[in-house]
Amino acid sequence: MEQQYELYTSEDREVWKQLYTRQHPQIVQYASQAVIDGMEQCGFRADEIPDFRKVNENLSHITGWEIYAVPGLIDNKLFFENLALKKFPCATWLRTMQQLDYLEEPDMFHDVFGHVPLLTNHEFTGFLSNLAVIALKNIDDEDFIERMSRLYWYTVEFGLIKQNGVLKAYGAGILSSIGETKYSLFSDQPKRVPYDLHTILDTPYIKDKYQEVYYVINSYEELFASIENYSESYV
Repeated sequence: MEQQYELYTSEDREVWKQLYTRQHPQIVQYASQAVIDGMEQCGFRADEIPDFRKVNENLSHITGWEIYAVPGLIDNKLFFENLALKKFPCATWLRTMQQLDYLEEPDMFHDVFGHVPLLTNHEFTGFLSNLAVIALKNIDDEDFIERMSRLYWYTVEFGLIKQNGVLKAYGAGILSSIGETKYSLFSDQPKRVPYDLHTILDTPYIKDKYQEVYYVINSYEELFASIENYSESYV
């Protein structure tokens, strides 16, 4: 499917503007430098809903990745197939003004604002590609896919990184949420533990509240190396 950019309404544009305006300062202050740099490279602005075609032109020159428009959540096989082809599925619809603070299903703001900036990072995209290839080899094994989903959840969605000795966020679920950004970094309620792939594979995740544990990487190179060295014998 295509984005159909011309169909966005004035409410859609206002929703994007309000979400961007309130969350971007959080990015500048609390996100990893790779996210900040990626957002600039993608050309995101408060007064303009991202045009997937323009964003893809930028991404193609940096890492060779692109945004792939989808109507919403898609099944595991199609999702991992796209990642393996360096295509990140992104919803094209935006939440309403009444849904600014909470939304059950990821919309375009979460997918684009939260995920796309790191598609400019070679180590991070290498991690995504390798995760997808491993998942596709075992796509009919529900238990295996559940474990891969845990790895995706605790990194791509809710990962933290130690940057120059300071804790920063890189997960899209954190970066697109005004509440979870500060909670993940400063609250004394959740645990923050060193990244360990095998521990994550054995740790179920929660969807209906803030996370109880966050895994902290030291670099995107560490993240990439962990999946590159991964073997099915560990499962």
